[in-house]
Amino acid sequence: MTVRKRMHLAAHFPGVNSTTVWTDPRSKSQIDFASFEHLARTAERGLFDFFFLAEGLRLREHKGRIHDLDVVGRPESITVLNALAAVTERLGLAATVNATFNEPYELARRLATLDHLSGGRAAWNVVTSSDAFTGENFRRGGFLDRADRYARAAEFVATARELWDSWTPEGVARPFAHQGRHFDIAGEFGLPRSPQGRPVVIQAGDSDEGREFAASTADVVFTRHGTLEAGREFYADVKGRLATYGRSPEDLKIMPGVTVVLGDTAADARERAAEIRRRQVSPQNALLALEQIWGVDLSSYDPDGPLPDIDPEPALAQGRVRVADPLAVAEKWRALSRAKGLSIRQTVIEASGRQSFIGTPEAVAAELDEFVTADAADGFILVPHLTPDGLDEFVDRVVPLLQERDAFRTEYTGMTLRSHLGLPEPVWKG
Repeated sequence: MTVRKRMHLAAHFPGVNSTTVWTDPRSKSQIDFASFEHLARTAERGLFDFFFLAEGLRLREHKGRIHDLDVVGRPESITVLNALAAVTERLGLAATVNATFNEPYELARRLATLDHLSGGRAAWNVVTSSDAFTGENFRRGGFLDRADRYARAAEFVATARELWDSWTPEGVARPFAHQGRHFDIAGEFGLPRSPQGRPVVIQAGDSDEGREFAASTADVVFTRHGTLEAGREFYADVKGRLATYGRSPEDLKIMPGVTVVLGDTAADARERAAEIRRRQVSPQNALLALEQIWGVDLSSYDPDGPLPDIDPEPALAQGRVRVADPLAVAEKWRALSRAKGLSIRQTVIEASGRQSFIGTPEAVAAELDEFVTADAADGFILVPHLTPDGLDEFVDRVVPLLQERDAFRTEYTGMTLRSHLGLPEPVWKG
C-alpha cells in the first residue's frame, strides 16, 4: 500500500529584513523574548517540526550608513533557542551559525548543549561568510573565496560530527584527533553523546556548490523556488545526487522558504497580498533595492518612473549576499519592466518576492499539498510578514485543513527533531 506523503512545516522568525512590515501597528519587538516565545509557542501549537532563527554577524550598511530599513539588529541565535527550550516541549530549535568564523570544538559544544537541554531538538543551519566587510568583526579578518568557504564548511561539519561521535552510546569519552586542511585539533570532547546522537544539519542556498554540499552533508535544505516546475527540477536534482554519497532520498528533506497570505475569498487574498507587498517595498526601499544591484546612488530617480539605463557598478551595500552577476540581473529587470510596463517600484515588487501561496485557507492547503505530493518539496519554512503574530492565522485556519486532508500530522509522535522529520538516527561509528 502506498504511504500518503505528509508535509513538514517550520517557522522562520521574521524581523531582520524588508519581509517584515514594521509600519504595521501589530508589529512588536524583534529582540524582546516575548516575541520569540509567542512565535515558538504558536508553531508548537500548530505541531510544526522546528523554529528557525537566522543570524547577523554585522549590521548591514548602505552608502556607509546603517541600513535601518533592512536590518534592525538581532540577538545571538543559540542563546535565544536555549531559552526557548525551557518554554517549549516538542518543537525543534534551529540556529543559523557561520562556519567561516567559528571553531568546531566550541560550536559543537554549544550545539550539543542545546540538544541536551532541549531533549534532542537542536538543529544547525550551516552558512558561510560572504564578504570581507563581515570578516572585519573577527580575529581572522577578511573572508574566504567561494570554493574555500564550502571546503571549510564541509570539514567543519565533519569535524563537529567526529566530536559528537567521540563519546560512546554508553557514555564513555574517547580521545579524538582531527588533522585536515583547515583544522588540526585533538583532545577529549566535553559533553556526552546528545539525545539525537547529533544535532540536525540544515543547509541554505541552491548554487551548484550548495547542492553538492547539501547532498553530501545536510539533513534539510532551506531553499526558494517560484514555481512548481522549478521546485520539481531542484528536488529531482538534489535528491539524485545523494546516491553518490551512499545516502537515500529519505535522508534529506527539501523545505523552501515561502510566504502565505489568506483571505475569505480569492480576490480578498490577492488584495491583501498586494497591500503587504506595497508596504514591504516602500518607494525608499525600492530605490535601495535597485542601488544594491546597480551599485551607484540612484536617489535622484523617481520610484514611479522607469529603470535607469546606465549599467551597474560595484555594490554600495555591505553585509548582504552579493549579486553574482549585476549586469545580468539588471538586464532581466529591464526586460521585465519593458514587457509589463512597470515602474522601478513595481519592478522591485514583482522581481524580489519569494514563493507565495495566496488564497482562501482551502485553496492554500490544497496548493501546499500539491507541491509536496508532486515532489517539488518535502515541506515548507513559513516566513511571516508580522512579528510575532504572523503565524497565528495559518495555524488556526490552514493547519486543520491540512490535517483533514491527511497531509500533516495531528500529533507529535516522537520527542526529537529527527523523529519529527523522519530522519534516521545516526549510526555510531566506534
